[in-house]
Amino acid sequence: MDTRGIRRSCPSCGTVNRLVYGALHQTSRCGSCGTTLAPPDGPVETPSPEVFEAARAASSLPILVDFWAPWCGPCRAVAPELEKVAARHAGEWLVVKVNTEAHGEIGQQFRIQSIPTMAVFSAGHEVARSSGARPAEAIETFAHSALTGTN
Repeated sequence: MDTRGIRRSCPSCGTVNRLVYGALHQTSRCGSCGTTLAPPDGPVETPSPEVFEAARAASSLPILVDFWAPWCGPCRAVAPELEKVAARHAGEWLVVKVNTEAHGEIGQQFRIQSIPTMAVFSAGHEVARSSGARPAEAIETFAHSALTGTN
């Protein structure tokens, strides 16, 4: 993950390609061999506030953000559930993890007061937030409700 997109290696030739945030909703192909590249199918860790801001502002997909910290037991319990969510919604949502211990300024910007907290961003704007650990199905229900405006 960088300020322009998500880097993925081609499964055929190994070339590293960038999936541009603004085109995540489209099918991508390897720039070297033309192989179709799968959309991100796992949570993507945010390496910096600048990268998070770039993804949030430019992503053509809604973003489900997990605000977490390594010392948080419930956060560690949610991690495998987020893996399931990301795999099941690859190409539909981008699942992003923000380590609030490493990037406290992001937590402060979004006024994160407890972890784990999940937030849904669409078109760069936060549309919903929820705190606490939950199974994959409940995370999916939360995100779907946030994106469709249903409760």
